[in-house]
Amino acid sequence: MKLTMRKRENLVGWAFLTPAVVLIVIMNFVPIAQAMLMAFQSGRTGNMTFTGISNFTRIVRDSRCMDALKVTLEYVVVTVPLILALALILAVLLNDPKLKLKGVYRTCIFVPAAVSMVASAVIFRSLFAADGFVNSILVNVGILQTGYNFLGHPSSARIILMMVRVWKMLGYQMIFYLAALQGIDSTIYEAAKIDGATGLQQFFKITIPMLKPTMVFTVVMSVNAAIQVYDESVNLTNGGPGNATMPIAHYIYRLAFNGVPNFGYACALSMVVLVVVGAMAIIQMKVGDRRE
Repeated sequence: MKLTMRKRENLVGWAFLTPAVVLIVIMNFVPIAQAMLMAFQSGRTGNMTFTGISNFTRIVRDSRCMDALKVTLEYVVVTVPLILALALILAVLLNDPKLKLKGVYRTCIFVPAAVSMVASAVIFRSLFAADGFVNSILVNVGILQTGYNFLGHPSSARIILMMVRVWKMLGYQMIFYLAALQGIDSTIYEAAKIDGATGLQQFFKITIPMLKPTMVFTVVMSVNAAIQVYDESVNLTNGGPGNATMPIAHYIYRLAFNGVPNFGYACALSMVVLVVVGAMAIIQMKVGDRRE
């Protein structure tokens, strides 16, 4: 039987897609299914026993888990609005056609996004060390007499942890807004100027509404990434001092791989995070899909 051109194209397409689909299923969906099953079990690997929902009921009684959730929530509430607001402001400023050296400014702001999280942690750990650059400046100008242990105090350690995320992700989010701004027809702004609209009025009445799809996209991405934050905590503070900078993802890792492994409880927490991330993404997409 002779195949039509369309069927041949479909077969070729599936031939290219099949290896990738198989790998995605094996490397992603199979482990997720195994984790879901393990969330209802307890014990060590190879000797797991079904315990129902005991791992899930344990979550509300686990004070360390609650502390990790508080750290994660604080991280989301502070970093996401700050990153997105600064990214939008910078994108608007760098989209000005009259601005010179725009390429240089854009590159400088985006470079941190290309730096690995390990390198970022090393940079900030060096900056805020007791004998680091920041303490040297503060001592030399007379603000401090001796170096302050920024990473040894809960409040300052959490602030530095957030600073790493803002520094690293600001340029990345700015690129999305910049691309969206360049897709807005300049004649709209020209018409608004003729009608007497000020810069702020143009920003809130034209720019913000036109950027709504991009804003929803960046909010969903930023919130989900902040909920799953792990690298900053491990590489910068290792969750310390105490557990003051340990988010939920770091806590799940410790449950599974530090000391006596507790894979069942770690998987249960992972499932809760998965449900929360999915629910927030759906809510944000629904809110962003509303038509005026």
